[in-house]
Amino acid sequence: MVTTAAQLDAADPLARFRDRFVGADTDLVYFDGNSLGRPVAAAADRLGEFVRQDWGGRLIRGWDESWMELPTRLGDDLGRIALGAAAGQSAVGDSTTVWLYKLMRAAVDHAVRTDPRRTEIVIDTDNFPTDRYVAEGVAAERGLTLRWIEVDTSAGVTAAQLAEAVGERTALVVLNHVAYRSAWLADLPELTRVAHAAGALVLWDLCHSAGAVPVALDESDVDLAVGCTYKYLNGGPGSPAFGYVNARLQDELTQPIQGWMGHADPFLMGPGYTPAPGMRRFTSGTPPILGMVAMQSMLELVEEAGIDAIRAKSVALTSYAVELADATLPEVTLASPRDPAIRGGHVTLRHDRMREVTARLWERDVIPDYRDPGGLRIGLSPLSTSFDEVERGIAAVAEALR
Repeated sequence: MVTTAAQLDAADPLARFRDRFVGADTDLVYFDGNSLGRPVAAAADRLGEFVRQDWGGRLIRGWDESWMELPTRLGDDLGRIALGAAAGQSAVGDSTTVWLYKLMRAAVDHAVRTDPRRTEIVIDTDNFPTDRYVAEGVAAERGLTLRWIEVDTSAGVTAAQLAEAVGERTALVVLNHVAYRSAWLADLPELTRVAHAAGALVLWDLCHSAGAVPVALDESDVDLAVGCTYKYLNGGPGSPAFGYVNARLQDELTQPIQGWMGHADPFLMGPGYTPAPGMRRFTSGTPPILGMVAMQSMLELVEEAGIDAIRAKSVALTSYAVELADATLPEVTLASPRDPAIRGGHVTLRHDRMREVTARLWERDVIPDYRDPGGLRIGLSPLSTSFDEVERGIAAVAEALR
């Protein structure tokens, strides 16, 4: 028997966080927190204070006083709070696509320099489109070959599939931690081990896991990672992405977008490029400081709640959505793993009419999103979503399908 939303909300140890988000007190049902998180209420004050005091009061002095170091300082905070990464390995700035390009190019160039036989990038057919497109471009630029792993769009890459695909020709493996369609939660430690056993580097896309699923980059000896901050990290539309480079690789990799911020002395304005030491060498242009302000408020909430407690709430929310779908949507197929241990922070429900249903729901202030083939995706951001919201949203899906 399905437990009631009221019982679950009453027992929820993280329920108090919901009031800290703009709009969470309205009747709108928000099922798209894995595309764009709700704004944290404290971010409005933080942004206003930044404009009045930091920008308006300090003006150009802000660069010397704090802004120059913000990409790596915020990267360290993110690494400590959500990524399982020690200081000096993460930085915030640029878009996800730019970070993917920089780290893919750096990785394959290093692999080919080390062993010219390594001419393949291994990637799966259901990897996020940007990752696939960037991999295609890098392969074309460097004369490499893409080796595709065919995967079920309701699942993801397994260790057995990866072991079959990698070998002495593999330069780089590119994987999603949580699949954007199915929410398949990859076995990051094991897949990393398989890639390393073949002598390859591995790059993880954390866009659909950072802030919702614990990540242990250092413990798993991950080489490279990239992620965005506008989903479960609630940085706002277009907020900058982050990159992670394992400390053991930082002096060995050469990133291809050599901008002034990655120079050892940005204000030397010299004739040639000398990379900065450490993680800063992977930065490029002037950092988007204003875009980094809002996410600091969300990082404070994630640290206060604890990433393990956030994951527990995420599992409870998605499991409740699956229970309700099973009970009230008999014509719908679950296109996500049923086992919560291998499911990320969203659930995809499949039906031929889901594109039409999604449009109808938006008109009623019920906001999921749609992904082919026939998938209505329910993204449940743990700190801003209640079980009552899930119940009302699934009821609206049932009504829209009638």
